[in-house]
Amino acid sequence: MHPINRRRHYTDWIKQEAQALGFLSCGIAKADFLEEEAPRLERWLHQNKHGQMHYMANHFDKRLDPRLLVEGAKSVVSLLYNYYPTNPLPETDNYKISKYAYGTDYHFVLKDKLKTLLSRLQEHVGEVGGRAFVDSAPVMDKAWAARAGLGWQGKHSNLLSRKAGSFFFIAELIIDLELEYDAPTADYCGTCTRCIDACPTEAITPYEVDGSKCISYFTIELKEHIPVEMKGKFENWIFGCDICQDVCPWNRFAKGHQEPAFEPHPDLKDMRKTDWEEITAEVFGKLFKKSALKRTKLEGLQRNIQFVGYNPSEESMSVNSKESNNSTKPS
Repeated sequence: MHPINRRRHYTDWIKQEAQALGFLSCGIAKADFLEEEAPRLERWLHQNKHGQMHYMANHFDKRLDPRLLVEGAKSVVSLLYNYYPTNPLPETDNYKISKYAYGTDYHFVLKDKLKTLLSRLQEHVGEVGGRAFVDSAPVMDKAWAARAGLGWQGKHSNLLSRKAGSFFFIAELIIDLELEYDAPTADYCGTCTRCIDACPTEAITPYEVDGSKCISYFTIELKEHIPVEMKGKFENWIFGCDICQDVCPWNRFAKGHQEPAFEPHPDLKDMRKTDWEEITAEVFGKLFKKSALKRTKLEGLQRNIQFVGYNPSEESMSVNSKESNNSTKPS
């Protein structure tokens, strides 16, 4: 087979398999140095907009060049996976958690699918070297997805798709197989500033999020106390925050996911403020056995509830954290 035809065949095959595995869309970019993102990332870090997310300053070179993560890398295959719920959890007399955390931790769900895709690719092509990434390594997933034509980075810094909005996870296969590459799409934010205007902590400036001011950062990433000056600004969010996505006009095109693993525990739908305030270790373990919400641990969740709701206090507890899939991170 001619090399050009071979690349086209492999490219089409990967996208068909991705669709069969339930991915919303798939795009491919050439594995190269992210030249435009380098100065932005450096400036963001220099201005301490990563707060206490110290891991963001690690592996600077690897974040910008996938060839340092996978030897001989030629292609970055970006994939989107929908998590928008058909029936969001009730908000009346309730605290709020990000929609991505309703069900099973996305790391488990997507990693299995990526491993399956890579395994099938190796069976189809032969020897292919590569790695699967689901928000667990220094990969600038939004930048790569934008390069692969899956959308553009909106003013809230999340990837936006004209067909699906922004309620999706981004994952990658970085492989040493040369493929046909997709072209980036245009920016369709226009003059809209709804996400900027709606952010209660003023964390968003056009196309950038100050992670150290983001509600997701405070409720998930921050290890120490939540600053007192943030009191009254969380609008009942106790794990993550969807405000900038909820107000985005492009999310009127979001459709309910078809992933059973992302459905919330039945009892979670009945939770109201009093239930959250009185949550026990047993209930926490039952509701969030495999959830991303476990990352805060019970103590962290209680800290957030106390800060947001029923027991106003300028004192606060500490909470463990690790890298997350939210808009506090740059491109």
